[in-house]
Amino acid sequence: MLPHLAGCNILYGMGMVEMGLAMSYDQLVIDAEIVRMNRRVEQGIPVDKDTLAVDLIKKVGPGGNFLSEMHTVQYMRQEGSISKLFDRQMPDNWEAAGATDLRQRAHVKAEEIIANHRIDALPDDVNEKIDAIIEAAQAEADAEK
Repeated sequence: MLPHLAGCNILYGMGMVEMGLAMSYDQLVIDAEIVRMNRRVEQGIPVDKDTLAVDLIKKVGPGGNFLSEMHTVQYMRQEGSISKLFDRQMPDNWEAAGATDLRQRAHVKAEEIIANHRIDALPDDVNEKIDAIIEAAQAEADAEK
């Protein structure tokens, strides 16, 4: 979290284990989830008429139930940090769902990504620009010989 809050735009070591001597897809999935959650914190908390909900506060009143209000439900869904990796269930529900730990859930997600992720091809104009850069660099290297 601290690098994010300090404004760093590069995070080193995602997925690294064994002091950086090895990579782990499971660890990479976990690290990516942490970065996703940190990026949400970076966005800050919007403060405007809708988010302050002064009228709703007056309507519900002291001791009232804000959880039954659609405004609360809407903002809980968009502001909350909901993770499929970090399990926050009560112990009984967690056990009933298979009692998987973080590494096990990350492993399943990593295998799913490896099996299903497809990358779109670069547009032709981008490929042409890359080829031109490579050709120019090769010509420069050949001229220096």
